[in-house]
Amino acid sequence: MSKNQKSRAKAEQAKGKLKETAGRAVGNERLTAEGRAEKTKGDARQAKEKIKDVFKG
Repeated sequence: MSKNQKSRAKAEQAKGKLKETAGRAVGNERLTAEGRAEKTKGDARQAKEKIKDVFKG
């Protein structure tokens, strides 16, 4: 997995988790949903990069 894409995936996951937690803390469902979506996007990016690595090797 390229380091840039890996770090980008981790950043998206962390940012999403933070938004989701903040949204829950203040009762903002929209922020919670945005955070969940961003975290999922990071998970998908990480999975895509792992699949690429499997086929490279």
